[in-house]
Amino acid sequence: MSAIAPSLSQASPPAQADFDARSGSAIERLLFNNRLWVVLLCALATVVLGWQATRLQLNASFEKTIPASHPYVQNYLQHQGELSGLGNAVRIVVANERGSSLYDPAYLETLRQISDEVFLIPGVARTQMKSLWTPSTRWVGVTEDGLEGGPVIPDGYDGSPASLQQLAANIARSGEQGQVVALDGRSTALYVPLLERDPDGRRLDYTALSERLEALRTKYEGRGVTLHITGFAKIVGDLIAGVRMVLVFFALAVLIAAGMVYGFTRCVRSTALVVLASLVAVVWQLGLLPTLGYALDPYSILVPFLVFAIGMSHGAQKMNGIMQDIGRGIPPLVAARFTFRRLFLAGLTALLADAVGFAVLLVIDIQVIRELAIAASLGVAMLIFTNLILLPILLSYTGVSQAAAERSLRSELADAAGAARHPAWALLDRFTQRRWALAALAVAAALAAVGYQWSTRLQIGDLDPGAPELRADSRYNRDVAYVNAAYGASSDVLAVMVKTPEGQCANYAVLNRVDALEWQLRQIEGVEATNTLSLLNRRVLSGLNEGSPKWYEFLPNQDMLNTVTAGAPRGLYNDACSLLTVYVYLRDHKADTLNRVVAQVEAFARDNNGPQGEFLLAAGSAGIEAATNIVVKSAWHDMLLMVYAAVVLLCFITFRSWRAVLVAVLPLMLTSVLAEALMVGLGMGVKVATLPVIALGVGIGVDYALYILSITLARLRAGATLSQAYYQALLFTGKVVMLTGVTLAIGVVTWVFSPIKFQADMGLLLAFMFLWNMLGALVLLPALAHFLLRPAASGTPGTPGTPGTGPAANPPQTA
Repeated sequence: MSAIAPSLSQASPPAQADFDARSGSAIERLLFNNRLWVVLLCALATVVLGWQATRLQLNASFEKTIPASHPYVQNYLQHQGELSGLGNAVRIVVANERGSSLYDPAYLETLRQISDEVFLIPGVARTQMKSLWTPSTRWVGVTEDGLEGGPVIPDGYDGSPASLQQLAANIARSGEQGQVVALDGRSTALYVPLLERDPDGRRLDYTALSERLEALRTKYEGRGVTLHITGFAKIVGDLIAGVRMVLVFFALAVLIAAGMVYGFTRCVRSTALVVLASLVAVVWQLGLLPTLGYALDPYSILVPFLVFAIGMSHGAQKMNGIMQDIGRGIPPLVAARFTFRRLFLAGLTALLADAVGFAVLLVIDIQVIRELAIAASLGVAMLIFTNLILLPILLSYTGVSQAAAERSLRSELADAAGAARHPAWALLDRFTQRRWALAALAVAAALAAVGYQWSTRLQIGDLDPGAPELRADSRYNRDVAYVNAAYGASSDVLAVMVKTPEGQCANYAVLNRVDALEWQLRQIEGVEATNTLSLLNRRVLSGLNEGSPKWYEFLPNQDMLNTVTAGAPRGLYNDACSLLTVYVYLRDHKADTLNRVVAQVEAFARDNNGPQGEFLLAAGSAGIEAATNIVVKSAWHDMLLMVYAAVVLLCFITFRSWRAVLVAVLPLMLTSVLAEALMVGLGMGVKVATLPVIALGVGIGVDYALYILSITLARLRAGATLSQAYYQALLFTGKVVMLTGVTLAIGVVTWVFSPIKFQADMGLLLAFMFLWNMLGALVLLPALAHFLLRPAASGTPGTPGTPGTGPAANPPQTA
């Protein structure tokens, strides 16, 4: 790459009439010689895509959040129709606030009405729904006539004391305490499986479903009951409800960015155009999503802000370059073309690095992350048109205020006059000296060592019970805490599927191994309870012998096994008797809990799988999350390696120097390590919501280094000393790097007040990365350059076309 630097002094600035419109690259001539057409086409695209953006839907999908090709999920999807209550579901717990127990006619009538209403909600898998009032909730008991059973709500129930007494007996014999009925007997649960698509093929509308559930809560909580609602659909509904607040924070970030840029320039027109160009890119991105058949997901709601942030960074650089040239007396059109020549390649490389940072997320086998990658890549692609092309063209028409243009050159003119440098620039320039450079690198090495030590503690998956996307005191997490306490176990269920030959699910050898696995699982910390056909056989055998614990055994009596299996609930095995289900009820879905259970089951399967029975992971909410954690863990460092490989390649193509690549990339690596350490400090695990952030930080962070390094290299190749080269880079692009780093950090740090916890966490993480990438570009870059970069062997600071002297009318072009 040839020099791409500004001319910083001008004895006789050219008039626009003296400028050769045929100069510059073919792209520059095509764009600037047809400025009006470019503006009109962009205006038309904004109108069309703005209208398309009004069709954008905010929705989610359970299927999109799981790794569809992982073996665990494949096992689940293969047997999904034969499994009972192990998919996407909502759990509604109805607590009696009027009396001490559920054996209250008024409470039971309210429960019946709630059950009937929930049954009719669109999206509910009605045949699998379970509550105290559904026929599928049954009891089995031993009487003098043998095994008997029936629905838990007795036939002819009329709310009389006798009916209530019979109900209590049925519940005691049903085994549903801790499942449908709370351990304290004051509440009951409705298990509500959901259909991912309706009969017409339309996706479940989580917003509408959440609103129906909240309306149900509001309607019945005035009747002496309290509703506690948990499940993936409710989490998504609460996240979508919180998006309104996200939009408020987005607007606040735009205002902060606009205010900071105006404070820097004191020019209304240029500030407005920079903000406008960045917002146009966001509009184009949002308009393209429904055009291509995509919706906006709660997990990708932050992407429009990232696109805006990147646009502000690049737009401020273009505005600053044009402003400085106008301050030298160059006409707006010529200034815009000169800035386009100097910074287009650096900006394009930076945006390509951003795009790569997003695009590598496509390798992760989770659809919601892939759609985030597509949405973000589209947004970055739009920035190439809006901020690298449209903005300079608009500024070529409007120019900037003369006062702002003159103010932008104060530091440069003071330096040319031999006056003392600004204290901030003088301080940063010291890092080009050996003593300061060594000190900076020593501190960076120490931070890297400490950060790496902390980052090794980074865990995959959730680290807290409940929904970590929401705050601990949110209504959802308070509901989770209530349900866990009342039912003695969380709603986190991991299910092991035991595949057998058809008709052989009751085989003694198979059930004996299931019994052995069940015993092992109950010894694991975090496992609250289990349920299998083997356990049912133990209970029935004890019941047939007057409840004696001596008979709580698993006997090798095939006839007895067949008899018990014939009357067992179908949730424990399928109709063909070829699939058994081992239900494992967990205390929580923390990463450590899932890891212990999965490791135990996998070890057991290796030792016991055979022709008679094969133990397969995994179903249930916890089983799906375990598979997701495995995919995230395998993709985590691979993704970062791919991002860095792509950034290194792009930097090498741009700078044609491995030394320059090291100078640009090493500060980014320090930021990545420290960001992982910060995640440990904040109690954040690596999961679907957090996985993209650090990868995106690498792509965004390289922008700062590229703008400063491009100017520094151009001056070095012209023969300037490192101090001279870096100081000129500070005056031209460095101060804008500082401006955008601080501005964007302030904009995102306001997210800590968001009701959505993962947005608050992302705000802190992004603010940290914006600031550290900025500091790396301003401090570590010159320190590394002291040891890795050298001035050109030929050329002097007075070389024409470089900062210092020479005609600004013909700045060097990129080759």
